[in-house]
Amino acid sequence: MSGSQSSPSPQSDAPAPRVVVLDHGSGNVRSAVRALEAAGADVELTADRQRALGADGLVVPGVGAFAATAAQIRAVGGDRIIERRLAGGLPVLGICVGLQVMFAAGTEHGERAAGLDQWPGEITRLEADVVPHMGWNTVEVPQGSRLFAGIEDERFYFVHSYAARSWELESQPPMPDPLVAWSDHGGDRFVAAVENGGLTATQFHPEKSGGAGTRLLRNWLAGLPRLATRSAAS
Repeated sequence: MSGSQSSPSPQSDAPAPRVVVLDHGSGNVRSAVRALEAAGADVELTADRQRALGADGLVVPGVGAFAATAAQIRAVGGDRIIERRLAGGLPVLGICVGLQVMFAAGTEHGERAAGLDQWPGEITRLEADVVPHMGWNTVEVPQGSRLFAGIEDERFYFVHSYAARSWELESQPPMPDPLVAWSDHGGDRFVAAVENGGLTATQFHPEKSGGAGTRLLRNWLAGLPRLATRSAAS
C-alpha cells in the first residue's frame, strides 16, 4: 500500500537501539516486536521493571477495549514504568489503544474508565456512519514533525471504533507545543498521532502499515537517546 522507499536503520554503524515492548497481555505484541526488529531495533518483550526502565525506548501496544488495556498495564506496573521514564525524559511510544490509554479517561458502551492521565481528555466512540474505522487513511501531519519525516503523504493502517476527538493539553512554556497529527473518518476528525516530549503515540498501527510504518518506526528509533546501548557496549 505504501510507496515509501527504504531508509537505513538508525545509526547503522552503531549497535542497534535497545527497545522493550511492554508485555501486559495485549494481543498483537509479536507483530510489534517483528516490526521494530525490521526497523533496526534490538527488541525484548517483557514487563520487567528494570529492563523497561533501562531500555533506550519503551513501546506500549494495545488492542481491544480501553478499560481492559488500562487495567492490564496497571497490573504489571506499567503505569509506574511509563511515569518514571517520562519523568526522566526517556522515550515511550504508544500504539493504537496504547495511545488511547494515555488520556485521562475513556467511555465505551456507556461505561467510563480511568486512563493513565498523561494527557487530558476522553476517548469516545467515532461519530460516523460506518464504525469501526478499518483500513488505510492519510494523516494531516503537523509542521516540524520528526515522526513523519519523509512520509508526510503516506497512508497508514487504522482499525478502531474509538478515538481522541479533541486535543485539550495546553502548552506549558518553556516546553515546546505538542505536535498533533489528525485524520478523518466519515467526517469525524480525530487524533492520529502525538509527539509530546518523550511521549509519542499513534492511533494507527505502524506494524501493519507496510513501508510507511517501517519508516515511521525508524524515525522514532533515530531519536532515542541510546543510553542503554552505550551502557551495554561499555
